[in-house]
Amino acid sequence: MQNDLDKIDAFLAKHHVLTLATSDGLELSACNLFYAFDLEKISFVVASSDETTHIKNISKNRNVAGTVVLETKIVGKIEGVQFRGEFLPLEDEALKKLYFKSFAYALAMNPTLWQIKINHFKLTDNTLGFGKKIIWTNSFL
Repeated sequence: MQNDLDKIDAFLAKHHVLTLATSDGLELSACNLFYAFDLEKISFVVASSDETTHIKNISKNRNVAGTVVLETKIVGKIEGVQFRGEFLPLEDEALKKLYFKSFAYALAMNPTLWQIKINHFKLTDNTLGFGKKIIWTNSFL
């Protein structure tokens, strides 16, 4: 299980933008966000404004889904992560520091930071064999 998370973490460490899908129960929305990922807390940290559609959706439904993907047309190099989790206001100081370590310029904008606490990952990694999937689900929920 930890080995699977380590593989997912290694993939996420090579990227910095995720696609997030949200819903208010009626309408769907998708957006892209810069992220920092913390393996110990199994959480993404993102910045976003209260005026965005996805934050308005989250005020009604904290359950989210998303992806991080390597763009390539070479089938043997296809890699990507799908995730599901809960979108929460960020209260953890260590996670705030992690985000600003990755995106120091964001300090000047004083953004609102959020935590996406992950409960499910699916990594597709064709570099390990065509269609190879690694699935991790948080068994403590």
